[in-house]
Amino acid sequence: MTTEAASLYPALDKRPIANTICLFDVDGTLTPARLDASPETLQLLSALRHKVAIGFVGGSDLAKQQEQLGTPSIPVTSLFDFCFAENGLTAYRLGKPLASHSFIKWLGEEKYQGLVKFILHYIADLEIPIKRGTFVEFRNGMINVSPVGRNATTGERNAYEKYDLEHGVRKKFVEVLKEKFPDLGLTFSIGGQISFDVFPKGWDKTYCLQHVEAEAKMPGGVEYKTIHFFGDKTYKGGNDYEIFEDSRTIGHTVRNPDDTAVELKKIFGL
Repeated sequence: MTTEAASLYPALDKRPIANTICLFDVDGTLTPARLDASPETLQLLSALRHKVAIGFVGGSDLAKQQEQLGTPSIPVTSLFDFCFAENGLTAYRLGKPLASHSFIKWLGEEKYQGLVKFILHYIADLEIPIKRGTFVEFRNGMINVSPVGRNATTGERNAYEKYDLEHGVRKKFVEVLKEKFPDLGLTFSIGGQISFDVFPKGWDKTYCLQHVEAEAKMPGGVEYKTIHFFGDKTYKGGNDYEIFEDSRTIGHTVRNPDDTAVELKKIFGL
């Protein structure tokens, strides 16, 4: 299915707008937070893929991106030329996996357990309107921390996001962790509605750019001289900030999938 789908599009070095790739954040950019992409968004991406290379870069693992962007019969790796899950720690090119990296191997079990114990104690003592479950989610390239818990419903997520914006729960939490663990070499990045990511410095969304740059050395590869990035959390402290500000990219701030569509139609005449 993946190879068949990729064959419907021009080869990477034959795209009409040469040496150009569009990278997209997922939540808030291609989909409403933690919900599915609309048929209109997927159709627009397909049209764009006939002109330039496309890829997504998200903090979640590939299984979640499959839920949001793919279907039971269509793998998400067939819908994009490049798939960068967990900021590119898990990566696919034309449906085939690229080299991956592991957070736990980098940090070590002893330091990891000390970090998680502190996080769970901190959440236990938090006074917030609701708490659900899955407060720490371990991923290949990071951990995701949610004060309210990732098991919260969509309605509960929306309510918590408003509460967090007013009271700065995640912002204060991140500041405490930076002060408590200054020597671990970690980055804390707030994203989505209810959580923040914790990963080694340099493993933010700019991590995926090494795969984009390595593309020039691949058989039939392309040297991407123009890299567009579209994201909603492009402010300092947001999980799109580093790649948005990177000198290698042209950053576009969007508010939601409809805003992304407007930008794509304007830039590429779709």
